[in-house]
Amino acid sequence: MNKSSIIETAWKLDSKQVIAPQGFLASAAAAGIKKEGKLDVGLLYSRRPSIAAARFTTNAVKAAPVLLSQEHLEESGGEIRAIFVNSGNANACTGAEGMIVARKMAKLAGEVVAVPADQVIVCSTGVIGVPLPFDRIKQKSQELKRNLSGEGMDAVSKAIMTTDTVPKVCTAESLVGPSSVRISGMTKGAGMIHPRLATTLAFVLTDAFITKALLEEALTESCERSYNRITVDGDTSTNDTLTVLANGASGASLIEQKDETYHHFLQGLTEVCQSLAQQIVRDGEGASKFVEIAIEGADCEPNATRIARSIANSPLVKTALAGEDANWGRILCAAGYSGVRFDPDRVGIKIGDLEVCKNGTGLSFDEALAKQILSRRDIRITVNLNVGSSSATMWTCDLTKDYIHINADYRT
Repeated sequence: MNKSSIIETAWKLDSKQVIAPQGFLASAAAAGIKKEGKLDVGLLYSRRPSIAAARFTTNAVKAAPVLLSQEHLEESGGEIRAIFVNSGNANACTGAEGMIVARKMAKLAGEVVAVPADQVIVCSTGVIGVPLPFDRIKQKSQELKRNLSGEGMDAVSKAIMTTDTVPKVCTAESLVGPSSVRISGMTKGAGMIHPRLATTLAFVLTDAFITKALLEEALTESCERSYNRITVDGDTSTNDTLTVLANGASGASLIEQKDETYHHFLQGLTEVCQSLAQQIVRDGEGASKFVEIAIEGADCEPNATRIARSIANSPLVKTALAGEDANWGRILCAAGYSGVRFDPDRVGIKIGDLEVCKNGTGLSFDEALAKQILSRRDIRITVNLNVGSSSATMWTCDLTKDYIHINADYRT
């Protein structure tokens, strides 16, 4: 097909359900790692050769599955056919035995779907420092194999949950020439969320046909504008993994250069990742508010992002939001210790549409109206530095007493 003749339709996004792209199967089981018989093991599999791109935690303390998955991506040249995941146990800080167990998981998954072990990404999430009971997982191997289907992704999205209160999924579809292309993803996370060049656990599958080099570039940009723009509590996990698998089963033309089709794919991937990332913030542990921190008028985007991240992570800002207190001084203060140089006397701040600060000085505003704005589920805070034309956005949530209760009782 002549690429110039390809007409791409806008991506149709659905954040309520996850539908497997062509050529992908999935299944889940309850292995008894989590209590009460909940799903806690999941398998995602491409029936045809597929390539992968991935991002992992930047924490110096990396769980065994992270180290093994990085190794497998290198050994296989990025040809990955399956993702095997468990929840309830992070298999982190478990010494040499942890890596042995991670290898056993890869070997087991490879046997279930008949692919080499080094074509398996392994992920774990849950309690740190506790040995992972591999035998329980092994006992579920035939059930996982038997239940593999195109309808299994929903079950996997539930199997990866820990303190999440709801599964987090998204499906995007677009017509590219005569082919329908799908990008579908799932993610988990509610606490220990501050990715910084990584993510929580996130798995995105697509039947688009794209080179590994361009998939890597697309993931880098989409991750930066989604997962790297969220924070719940400022903690970066030991197990964070974002993996994208592409198998080309849609029949669409190969994306091999940065043309319109590539940018169209990038848009779809970014929209899916942003939806998933924002769902994490909305389900933040104990959170009652979804907060968008928008920085405008910065001298460059990196500085705008750094300031937005500083405000989004401030415990004082987040507790003020929980208390519906328009304490704009905490916002300006957090911008000030971000490490970015700016002139405080030029800064303006809005809470919703209500202007509360101009030229670095507080304005007389209606406190009742401010409280009404802050009582909403969705809140936007805008900080204008008035020094340039660059901008950036972070998404965060408030910090409530429930966050403390959830994490004080996490192991019990």
